[in-house]
Amino acid sequence: MQLADLKQVYFIGVGGIGMSAIARYFNSRGLKVSGYDKTETPLTRSLESEGITIHYGAANVALVPVSADDLLVVWTPAIPASFAELAKVQAGDYTLLKRSQVLGLISRGMDCVGIAGTHGKTTTTTITTHLMNVAGLEPSAFLGGIPRDFSSNYVHGTSDWVVVEADEYDRSFLQLDPAIAVVLSCDADHLDIYGDHANMLETGFRAYARKIREGGKLLIRYDLADHFTEIDHVTTITFGIGAGDYNAHNIRVEDGAFHFDLKEPDGHLITDIRTALPGRHNIENALAASAVTRIAGGSEAALKEGLATFKGIARRFETKLKTDKIVIIDDYAHHPTELTAAISAAKELYPDKTIRGVFQPHLFSRTQDFAAGFAQALDLLDEAILIPIYPAREEPIPGVTSRSIYGKMNSTNRRLLSDEQLLIATAELADGVLLLLGAGDIDALVPKIVAQHQNTLTHG
Repeated sequence: MQLADLKQVYFIGVGGIGMSAIARYFNSRGLKVSGYDKTETPLTRSLESEGITIHYGAANVALVPVSADDLLVVWTPAIPASFAELAKVQAGDYTLLKRSQVLGLISRGMDCVGIAGTHGKTTTTTITTHLMNVAGLEPSAFLGGIPRDFSSNYVHGTSDWVVVEADEYDRSFLQLDPAIAVVLSCDADHLDIYGDHANMLETGFRAYARKIREGGKLLIRYDLADHFTEIDHVTTITFGIGAGDYNAHNIRVEDGAFHFDLKEPDGHLITDIRTALPGRHNIENALAASAVTRIAGGSEAALKEGLATFKGIARRFETKLKTDKIVIIDDYAHHPTELTAAISAAKELYPDKTIRGVFQPHLFSRTQDFAAGFAQALDLLDEAILIPIYPAREEPIPGVTSRSIYGKMNSTNRRLLSDEQLLIATAELADGVLLLLGAGDIDALVPKIVAQHQNTLTHG
């Protein structure tokens, strides 16, 4: 498949964050881009405003373009195999590729920075892109979120550098051949794909490391390095808080922002780096992005300027409302480690406020696998509210509901609510920090919850 021969691309599931970035890539190159998605969203409306044709709701096989040599159809595993448009393409004479395969084709031949990890991929990919831009390296990028610095999940660069989110789900990252590969974390996840953690390490993350180009670089959190000792065709570089080749230390909070010093492999010290990103987990993300930027040739001054000016990403500890009494924060956390990080960051930034959290579990399988971990994380809250599971691509699993988590919690200050009950409960809050947590459609409730409190501020 030669991308240069294409004139039209059709996306089945165009509104996904990864799919839409690739749609924007092809659209920016003047190809005819169209597609399907289940529902209209702010992201799909943005795609339409850019000239991409989208239809919604039920499958409409009549709107699938006629098979042609210059047509590529791209699909995402989030689409069920029974979906009529996908079935038509699979049965016909079409070139059909997964999103991950297309990303592999696009990035091949470029200097690819692939950022992997069960947590932190989107934030680190976006910080890296921003830092490299500030450093004048002008990378292209395919991002898993909408950063405020770019207002798009696709960044068109002019150099050979391309920064991509290397996704472990469905082993998608094995389509990449990175020049620099980052591994931020490799906790157990996606066990519906891998079966167990050991298999995830071997057929997922270690297999990804083996895909690094000969003579490339593996940048890995220092406490994970022992899992990758047999990867000997690359240079392994570690990073971490208090340890590693790139070492962040002297971490402190000043004027509501984190500051730290960075010791580089040659002993050089970069002092008083400032980042407005919350939480120590984001120090690690910033550290990985800084290391990539320095390896790629970015200057010390660009690194400090870039981290100080980075504006953040939608749904990554995004402050939606902040008054003297109440703070509302929206976060994509959908794994126990991510929940713990978000809650801990809120406690560190707002030590004198009551920390409440609303959690929408994402996937029945993940809830089944990690109910105890979710319960332990949610027990860190002063008050926890659970709403129904967001199923995404899955059918229900008997006996697996949000109550599976609720029943394992030790906290007595916890509630199980419907979406409608949640809106009533949150409207009654007068103070404290409210965390809205989850990777499903909880984001559709966020503006309603914020509007309630803005209305109260306006009208008393």
